[in-house]
Amino acid sequence: MDLSRRGFLQAAVFTAAASGLTVACGGDSESGGTKNGKNLTMWYWGGALSDKVVTEAKTHFKGQIKLTSASIGGDFKQKLTTTLSAGGDSVPDITGIKGEDIASFLPNADRFLDLNDLGFKKISSQYLEWKTKLAQTEDGKQIGFPIDIGPTALFYRADLFDKAGLPTDPAKVAAEAKTWDDYFALGTELKKALPDIFLVNNISSVFNIAVGQGTKRFIDEDNHFIGDQDHIRTAWETAIRPYTLGIDAKINDQTWNAAIGKNLATELGAAWHALDIESAAPGTKGKWRVCATPNGPANQGGSYLALPSQCRNPEEAFKIISWILSPDNNAKSYTDAAIFPASPATYAMDAMTGPDAFFGGQKIIEVFGPAAEAIPVSYEAPADSAVMAPFMAELSSIEAKGKKPDDAWNDAVSQAKQIARRQGVN
Repeated sequence: MDLSRRGFLQAAVFTAAASGLTVACGGDSESGGTKNGKNLTMWYWGGALSDKVVTEAKTHFKGQIKLTSASIGGDFKQKLTTTLSAGGDSVPDITGIKGEDIASFLPNADRFLDLNDLGFKKISSQYLEWKTKLAQTEDGKQIGFPIDIGPTALFYRADLFDKAGLPTDPAKVAAEAKTWDDYFALGTELKKALPDIFLVNNISSVFNIAVGQGTKRFIDEDNHFIGDQDHIRTAWETAIRPYTLGIDAKINDQTWNAAIGKNLATELGAAWHALDIESAAPGTKGKWRVCATPNGPANQGGSYLALPSQCRNPEEAFKIISWILSPDNNAKSYTDAAIFPASPATYAMDAMTGPDAFFGGQKIIEVFGPAAEAIPVSYEAPADSAVMAPFMAELSSIEAKGKKPDDAWNDAVSQAKQIARRQGVN
C-alpha cells in the first residue's frame, strides 16, 4: 500500500513500539533568536497542508515576514524530536505535528509555546472541541492548532451491492448496517451471492475504528493500563468476527491497491481515505458510495501546527497559522488537497457541499460533516500508540499465520503490559 495516509495508524503504532519511547526532548531550551524576527521557517510533510494555501500565505505576509516552508520527508516525528533536542537556529518557527504523535509531545509541552497566550482561546470555538483538547495539557496549555481531522465512514461499492441484491442507496445501507452485527450480516449475504468478494480488507481496520468509537482506550487518565478490560476485549471480538465469518480478505500489504478495484466491496476509513480509493482504483469512478460507520463514527488522523519555544516571532507566527487554518482557507485546502477541516463552519461552504463524481454524484459532506461533530471524546495517553501496537501485530498474526484468536489476545495483552511498564504506566 503505497498510500500517503492509509495505514498510518498501523505504521505509527509499530514505530512507537519499536522505539519503546514517547518523545523526550532534552537539550537547550533557550530561544534560538530574538522574538521579533522577520525570517520564519515552517516544517510540514507532504499532504499535511495545501501547498497552494501556504504559497498564498507567503504572499499575504510578505510585508511583515519572509516565510520559508519545507516539506520534510521520512520520519517526521523523529526529525522534529532530534532537531528540538539539538536546539539552535535549525529549530523551525512553525512545525506540523501528526495527530497520532501529539499525545507523545504533551509531556514535553514546555518545548512549545502556549497558543492560548497568543490568541487561540479567542478563536477556539471555531474548531471542534474534541480535536482541540487532544493537543491540550492537563493544566490547559494549548500546544497544537488543529489542521484537520479524519471522521470515519463506510465506503461501499454500490454496483457490487446491487449484484448481490443488497440495498444501494446510502440512507438504506446505513440503516441496514447500523451496528457491527448488521454490517457483518450484510457481508455474509454478499459472500453468498458473490463468493469472490470480501467485506473488509483486514481485521486491524475494524479494531482501529471499534476502539476509536469508545470513550476509553488503553491507558486511563490516572496512568493505569486498561488494555485488558472489557472495552478493548469487545473491540477485539468485533474485529475477529469478519475473520471467523470468512468475509475478511486478510490484506496487510501492497496487494490492497489491486484488490480495492476488484474484490473488496467495502472499506472502513476516514474522509481522507476517499482519495486513497480514488487514486488506487480510478476505473471504479461512479461505483462507490459513502454512508455512516456501523456503530457510530470514530476519528483517524488529523494533525496540528505548533510553535516551538524557540520561535523567533511568536506573534507573527501565530497570525500566519491562524490565517492558513482559518475556516475560509480550510475550504481552499479541502478543494486543493482533500484536507478535511477541523472548523465546522467550513462544512457549509461551497467547496464542501457539491456532488462528488467519484461517488456517483453523492454529496459526501452529508455523511462526514455529522460524523465529525459526533466523534466521542477519549483520553489518549502519550504511550497509547506504543501500547496499541501488540494488538495490531497479533491481529495480523491471526490472518497471516492462523494463530488462535484467544492465544493472540493473551499475547497481545502480555506484550502491551510490558510496553506500558517500560513507558512508566502502572
